[in-house]
Amino acid sequence: MSEPSILFFEVNERQGVFHRRAFLMGGLAGAGLLALGGRLAQLQLVEAQRYQKLSAGNQFNYRLVPPPRGLILDRNGTPLASNRPNFRLLVTKDKDLDVEATLDDLAKLVPIDGSRRARIIKDLARAPRKAPVAVMEDMTWEEFSRVNIRAPELPAVTADMGEVRVYPFGGAFAHVIGYVAKVSDRDLEAAKNDPTQDQDLLHHPGFRIGKQGVEKAFDTELRGRAGATKAEVDAQGRVVRLDPEGDIRPTPGKEIRLTLDADIQNRALEVMGEESGAIVVMDCRNGDLLCMVSTPSFDANRFVRGLSGPEYKALAEYERKPLLDKAMTGTFPPGSTFKPTVALAALTAGVDPEVRVHCSGGWYYGGRTWRCYKPGGHGSQNMHEAIKNSCDIYFYQTALKTGPTNIANAARAMGFGQIFDIGIPGQKRGLVPDPEWKKRAFKKNPANQTWFPGETPSYGIGQGALNVNALQLAVMTARMANARKALLPRLIKSVGGVEQPSGAAVPDLPFSAEHLAYVRGGMAAVANDVTGTAYRNSQLGLGDIQMAGKTGTAQVRSFDKVASRKSDNVRWRLKDHNLFVAFAPYDDPRYAVSVIIEHGGMGGGTAGAPRAREVMRVALLKDPEIRARIEKPMPLPDAPVEDVVEGAAPEDPVEGPPPAPPTAPQGPHI
Repeated sequence: MSEPSILFFEVNERQGVFHRRAFLMGGLAGAGLLALGGRLAQLQLVEAQRYQKLSAGNQFNYRLVPPPRGLILDRNGTPLASNRPNFRLLVTKDKDLDVEATLDDLAKLVPIDGSRRARIIKDLARAPRKAPVAVMEDMTWEEFSRVNIRAPELPAVTADMGEVRVYPFGGAFAHVIGYVAKVSDRDLEAAKNDPTQDQDLLHHPGFRIGKQGVEKAFDTELRGRAGATKAEVDAQGRVVRLDPEGDIRPTPGKEIRLTLDADIQNRALEVMGEESGAIVVMDCRNGDLLCMVSTPSFDANRFVRGLSGPEYKALAEYERKPLLDKAMTGTFPPGSTFKPTVALAALTAGVDPEVRVHCSGGWYYGGRTWRCYKPGGHGSQNMHEAIKNSCDIYFYQTALKTGPTNIANAARAMGFGQIFDIGIPGQKRGLVPDPEWKKRAFKKNPANQTWFPGETPSYGIGQGALNVNALQLAVMTARMANARKALLPRLIKSVGGVEQPSGAAVPDLPFSAEHLAYVRGGMAAVANDVTGTAYRNSQLGLGDIQMAGKTGTAQVRSFDKVASRKSDNVRWRLKDHNLFVAFAPYDDPRYAVSVIIEHGGMGGGTAGAPRAREVMRVALLKDPEIRARIEKPMPLPDAPVEDVVEGAAPEDPVEGPPPAPPTAPQGPHI
């Protein structure tokens, strides 16, 4: 048997394969170790700080803190909207949260009825994960303490102290300032694609958003910037301890100062009583609005807490509409308060103010009899007497002489039909009709596009299609009193300490000084001539200071077939509107006021003038210069020679009663 042969080349080949594999595996292992070492070096040397922060992030949690909302102040610094402490109960949404069991436990500590329970479940369902949801606001100290004692046993439950908006004057400023309320689904939808909105803040239960008036118009400025509290948490996210040194302080919202005066505003609300209407007071020198009251009003604090369905329905359906701002949203026929504007238009158009018109109580024109409010008539009237007596017959005929276009131009120049930039939304323009307006308004009915002559007489007494608001009436009166500038109203005095533009930086009025003085003289006679329509209720009782004004009564129904215009037994909504406008002092105008009493009955001088007088008295008495004038002693008359006591020194007083003060001068007469 032959010996096996040894093939050396096979052995060498096998050894070569082994060495190659060894080198390959060694290289791969070395590369892996190198990569692992490099990664370890990167983690421990390069990214150490990042992972330390992530670790701290798991250990510490930042909880959002809503910023204190900015204050709203009156012109003197009196708070009109501020913040107060609020003990609240919160539940944080989490995937492991047993909502029903948690609410059962909380119901043993605080009152949770069925409606509140349903609201909480709904809020938790729509809230994002880890977002707190309010269970209860304004807890008492006892309730707050009970929850905090049991807090370790209640996962995801927190009782803390936040802030809530408060309106110290309740309803006095409700329409102007507005109110704040919880963020609604509509608000969230509107803010979804807005990069300037803080989405986390909008979902926070302690955050409120402006819903009306100044609160809505300046919501961004009033919000401020959110902060955060730093807290150490366990693996389940429960707070172990707070770390105050790591807190991020919130930035309060900006302070907004209004031109309104709290004393004048509150007096206006007081004198309106149960009436429906508005009072606006405006500074005749710079356009500052000192008062904007609408009645009946509502308590804005109730909206902050949240109204129930029946509560809101009662407000919305009340006949006198407390939710409507009658100072600038409600529009009314101005009635005879429009006659000074018609007089200005007539004078500008060349009508002679001394041409007399006979008023017998009725005037036949266009196939019908036009009535004056005074059944027996006023007799012969010139323009001054017609303003003083508010003679309808005179202004029917004067309107025809002037024409609707001239009247409309004068009305717009005096502020009617305008929307003013006062910083808050809600104004209605009203309507100043003219032939061009009819063409636009009745495009689909060519037969009604023509301005008929029979429409002009009603225009002359502030009726027909004409509609204005109380703000426009105040602007008209202030411009008339200023007699030079087309003043603009200003409501926002400053935002964050930055003064807003004055309402006096405006062009001049397009009327001559003589014409304005003539009409003002008629308004002075209304309030100060014993035969004026507002004499009895327009006496201020402040020394020699007089008020000039104009009464107005606006019909809301036809009286053609009615025996009497008395409204004692008429339903409220069928009664006439009462209006009054005035400015004072007549010889140095400072303040203008407009008053509208919705469905107040017959007589603007009876319903409107007394209220205007009381509000005007407060405005005048708060003015240091006017107060000094009132308190200044009357000059004593020179003593006759026979009354000087023989031997008395010139500075020695003569015994006897002091002389009676001179009577206040009467208004101008023709």
